[in-house]
Amino acid sequence: MVSALVSDHGHLPDTVRISVKLLVVGHFAVGKTTFVHTLSEIRPLRTEEVMTQAGALIDDLTGVQGKTTTTVAMDFGRLTLSDRLVMYLFGAPGQQRFIHLWNDMSRGALGALVLADTRRLEQSFDVMGRLEEQGLPYAVAVNTFDNAPRYPEPELRDALDLLPETPLVSCDARDPKSSTQALITLVEYLQTRIPQERA
Repeated sequence: MVSALVSDHGHLPDTVRISVKLLVVGHFAVGKTTFVHTLSEIRPLRTEEVMTQAGALIDDLTGVQGKTTTTVAMDFGRLTLSDRLVMYLFGAPGQQRFIHLWNDMSRGALGALVLADTRRLEQSFDVMGRLEEQGLPYAVAVNTFDNAPRYPEPELRDALDLLPETPLVSCDARDPKSSTQALITLVEYLQTRIPQERA
């Protein structure tokens, strides 16, 4: 089990030699903080703050009227995959006003998992566009909110205008099993791209 490799104090084994950095991105209120919190073996770093009246005028709360906090810098979590390999998860804030944080956060990242919400699919385009501008490969995971409509995969791929090779999965950011599977899908996709990028 992954967590068995971590000491009681959360320290990494001395044998760890390789670290991998992945981004968890998506529009405002799509579940990035929850996703990182669900998978992190350590207490995740969270930079959530209470939303102010000024922020309410900027952030679109359609469908998420009960949301009272927002990430203002990043979420950070860690997964120890073996005695030699550790994965770091960086959750990026989704609002346009935090775009300046993306450049620093994306440095050294191998790729990104884009979380999407079927109630607000159109808000995913800016996020995917930023990743494409930075040359970061990504997979898309539709976070299955309880009250969100469900659509067949071909319709979702068409609505998101995804390339045929871009992975698309569903997950529940609250569920460790489905969140892990979404991350595995991203990693498997990144592995297929390594020979192409080195050629």
